[in-house]
Amino acid sequence: MPIASNLKATQNSLPKEVTLVAISKTKPNTAILEAYLAGQRVFGENKVQELAQKAEELPKDIAWHMIGHLQTNKVKFIAPFVSLIHAVDSLKLLKEINKRAEQNNRIIDCLLQVHIATESSKFGFGIEEVKSALNQTKEFQNIKIVGLMGMATFTDDTQQVAQEFKNLKTVFDSIKNDTITNLSMGMSGDYKLAIEQGSTMVRVGSAIFGHRNK
Repeated sequence: MPIASNLKATQNSLPKEVTLVAISKTKPNTAILEAYLAGQRVFGENKVQELAQKAEELPKDIAWHMIGHLQTNKVKFIAPFVSLIHAVDSLKLLKEINKRAEQNNRIIDCLLQVHIATESSKFGFGIEEVKSALNQTKEFQNIKIVGLMGMATFTDDTQQVAQEFKNLKTVFDSIKNDTITNLSMGMSGDYKLAIEQGSTMVRVGSAIFGHRNK
């Protein structure tokens, strides 16, 4: 599996201001090391146990992003080291991250997940809830909201996907400031569309590592 050349091709397809998060979930350490040795430093995982284990075993200068749905009772396992939590979808979760960050004497960067898809199975704040959620985060001293994250509907209708990304970009533009600078949207199948609509961070797995190990 030519991970290094896939990585290079993906990097070359991105504008320089877009951050590439290499999604390494289910992939062995050897595959992650291959990408690491080719220069990649930001990796994303969606399972807490797997993330904690990989962080323990792999080079310490990797920036680990938690990209999956995060349960409050699992925050404590990643609070000591996680670099960015993408899918923060409730105030209850923010409160727990703040608590665990304080225990670890850290400030943890977070993205608010916004529900932009038509599927009800996806998590996140409603578009009209984002500003009030942001106001309520001001009391938390140990988290920093650095942007928004969203997942488009899983569909072949590129116009619909582009519109959903565009909707999220509109919300992002209405709140961005010196701290809120990241807009995480786009995965292997739709990241080019996401970039066209203003994404600053893409989450790419299969285009780098090949299809997921079940």
